[in-house]
Amino acid sequence: MIGLHDDSASAAPPPAHAPRLAARIFAEGGVLAEVLKLEHRPQQEKMARAVAAALRDDEPLLFEAGTGVGKSLAYLLPGIIHAVDQSRQLVVSTHTIALQEQLEQADLPLCRRVFGADQELEPYAKFKSAVLVGKANYLCTTRLAAALRDKHELFATPEHSELQRIAAWAESAAEGLRHELSPPPTPEVWELVSADSAGCGRKHCDAAKCFYQRARARVRAAQVVVVNHALLFTLLGAGAGGAAGSRGVLFADDFVVLDEAHTVPEVATDHFGLHLSSYSVERMLKHLHNPKTKRGMLAKFGDAADRLLVEDALEAARQFFAFVDERLLTKQSIVRVREAGLAEPWLDEPLGALHAALKKRADKFEDGRERDELQQQADRVASCRASLREFLALSDAKNFVYWVERGGRRQTIVTLRTAPIDVAPLLRENLLRRDTAVVLTSATLTAGGEIGPFAARVGAADARAAVEASPFDFEKNMRVFVATDVPLPTPQEARLALDVLTDYIGFCTRQTAGGSLVLFTSYADMKAVAATLESGYAAARRPFFMQGRDVSRTELARQLRAAGNGVLFGTDSFWTGIDVPGDALAQVIITRLPFEVPTHPILEARAERIRENGGNPFNELTLPDALIKFRQGVGRLIRTARDRGVVTILDSRVTQKAYGRLFLGCLPVATHTRMTQENREKYFRPFL
Repeated sequence: MIGLHDDSASAAPPPAHAPRLAARIFAEGGVLAEVLKLEHRPQQEKMARAVAAALRDDEPLLFEAGTGVGKSLAYLLPGIIHAVDQSRQLVVSTHTIALQEQLEQADLPLCRRVFGADQELEPYAKFKSAVLVGKANYLCTTRLAAALRDKHELFATPEHSELQRIAAWAESAAEGLRHELSPPPTPEVWELVSADSAGCGRKHCDAAKCFYQRARARVRAAQVVVVNHALLFTLLGAGAGGAAGSRGVLFADDFVVLDEAHTVPEVATDHFGLHLSSYSVERMLKHLHNPKTKRGMLAKFGDAADRLLVEDALEAARQFFAFVDERLLTKQSIVRVREAGLAEPWLDEPLGALHAALKKRADKFEDGRERDELQQQADRVASCRASLREFLALSDAKNFVYWVERGGRRQTIVTLRTAPIDVAPLLRENLLRRDTAVVLTSATLTAGGEIGPFAARVGAADARAAVEASPFDFEKNMRVFVATDVPLPTPQEARLALDVLTDYIGFCTRQTAGGSLVLFTSYADMKAVAATLESGYAAARRPFFMQGRDVSRTELARQLRAAGNGVLFGTDSFWTGIDVPGDALAQVIITRLPFEVPTHPILEARAERIRENGGNPFNELTLPDALIKFRQGVGRLIRTARDRGVVTILDSRVTQKAYGRLFLGCLPVATHTRMTQENREKYFRPFL
């Protein structure tokens, strides 16, 4: 692990000033109010004090902070103080790009401003921060130079111009990140020049020239490291946290804040499992040798026999994945695997032979870049072989669920997947029991007013926990309408339900002057409603945006903010993390309660586990998850103290089912207005 802390068995730990200084900064009339001219928020002060105490004691903390509490400053200011005082690193992990950008561009500069305005705090203003990005996103100048030198062995002639384009861009690139190059580089060429290789390292690269090595140096020197959940759990899943018993989660002696922590169970589940696709296996092998182009690493470092081994493995891979596709995926795109021996291990022998040949080639080189890169390729082949063996044997069926799925734009990629049935033990081991402070915070950690279900999901049942509500005046600024006559989407009434849903969405968006976010639980429903209503929006000169049209979520949110009166249709990922303040988002429409259909292998396996233990899967899994997601969806509306607007719920189950009261209880207002198609003209009154 990389860190700032220099362990010394004899040295006493430095004093922890964070609790005292946090109390000073966040007190009524304190430094924060004086410098930023902000109204005192008791909720923010309580959070800052709780975070500072957790950092001092190196203990986990769960903290729900409602929208407007100001949680970013409540953990950043005490966190930076603690990092500087203790010569340790604060790792802040987010789920969305939007929050990461907010931290970089707004919140960290605010922290520097607060520190710089007070004599006692001024030394903390010199803190350094860095963003941790995956290696594969960086250009390595050493590998680029090697690729230019060996381009005839590595690339087909048409790819030479792409390599030259990357080389020209590298001369003036700011940070050498892939997303800085437009249009994006082709994957085949980027793979041979990116830093994601054993050939990119301090012993091979000039730290003054290599983009990744420069970024790594910035991370090593930073007191605050910003990362996203996906990379954090990818690194933890790969063992980046170091040996058990060592203090620190990602780096030596660090401490961690996970913002948007309501997504942690889902992200951790995804990244603590196995992903092995037909596409990834083919790319790994063609990186060594592409039979069509006759290019690849083994064009220079191997011989005809080595290249034949790659061709044998490619053919075995095609047969294996084609068999899996034909046997399981002709009627369904996702199928759970319950018994070992799904297919013959056709790839085992070819991969074993290729692994041995690559190791033999690597051993012929002295220590250096070529040896390291060949050894890395050998390790990747061995890892692929081990993963296949593990999957075919269902080696840990007690703790993991196994399935296969078909995906990709043309639905031709077959992927073998596994995931932990219960992610809590893995989170306890890799995150919460690292003898350091770990703060999990979000605006929505509770379900039905209880934080216990979330705490159990993340393995933190014994952790300190606190809840602070939003300081916003929702009663004044939010109206809630519930349509009580939308038919339930049963097979018998599905068509009628969709027609009524479409009619309501058209009516409600026409009545609202500002922007509308319409949240769906079904991609098919979203497309069907859009097909009916989109032309009407165009006629009314209202910009229309929809998920799935080759525009990122971040860009769609930006366009909605800019439009002022746009309508955005979104599904799963749009229920959380979208931040559109002001009249550009004056209404959130929830088309259906966000229950996950328990047919996915992960949910199915978890439901089975709950039943085996005598529990109720709906009450213990489906309902708590839906309540948190519902709260997230509602929370898209009011983002600042001045925002106002309406939430419209088009699922009559909130009034017809016993559990509906729990959803209504999640609303930040005490009352709501019920309406039907007959009386909605009378009752529906959005802010104008």
